[in-house]
Amino acid sequence: MDDKIQNERITSFVCFDVETTGLNPEKDKIIEIGALKVKEGKIIGKFTEFINPKMKLPGHITKLTGITDEMIQYSETEDTVVCRFLEFAGDYIIMGHNIGFDYSFLKTAAVRQHKTFEKMGIDTLSLCRKLLPDMESKSLGSMCRHYQIINENAHRAYDDAKATAMLYVKLCNEFYLKRPEIFLPKPLWFKIKKNRPITNKQKNYLIDLLKYHKIESEQSIDFLTQSEASRMIDKIILEKGRII
Repeated sequence: MDDKIQNERITSFVCFDVETTGLNPEKDKIIEIGALKVKEGKIIGKFTEFINPKMKLPGHITKLTGITDEMIQYSETEDTVVCRFLEFAGDYIIMGHNIGFDYSFLKTAAVRQHKTFEKMGIDTLSLCRKLLPDMESKSLGSMCRHYQIINENAHRAYDDAKATAMLYVKLCNEFYLKRPEIFLPKPLWFKIKKNRPITNKQKNYLIDLLKYHKIESEQSIDFLTQSEASRMIDKIILEKGRII
């Protein structure tokens, strides 16, 4: 066995999870970020914050997470919270269960704030697929049951992040000496479409159109792209008519 690889077991990382309004990072919004910072095997920091998405939460998201509109209505918006999380994560390796999903949302949000979020990461879901191929489900819930990890608030960001960190430790204890190479962090990658933000002309016309027809938008107009704004304007005109 390569001694260099064996000695590179990662014991310092930021394990994180996000809860969102849907599955598309370019259209849906982050509503909660939870993370813990681990240095040399010890938890040295905790991050848990709601984000106000400026829209009504879909019913199935509230049912899944337990997060309600009332819980997030006074929370800060994406720009503020995401920037704080980027500072919290610093230059640490990041970790998550199905990390590609969480990373895609955070990178997209970071780019909206003109920030970079290029990271090395460890995906515990990928580890489970390689190390436990015979298990029917590798979901975080299934893995917690398999390893008897208690996660009292599943589908809440910090609790899922903590459970993921505990899962990583369990996997390391059982498999690291046998297959150290698969525990190495890998560059995370997510390509963001170059969507142009809504123009001031579109924004002003859309606001006037909404007021004229007495429509309350469930989306934050500030975060719309040009194409999204055009589709919204066309839909309102088709259903309600133009401003006379």
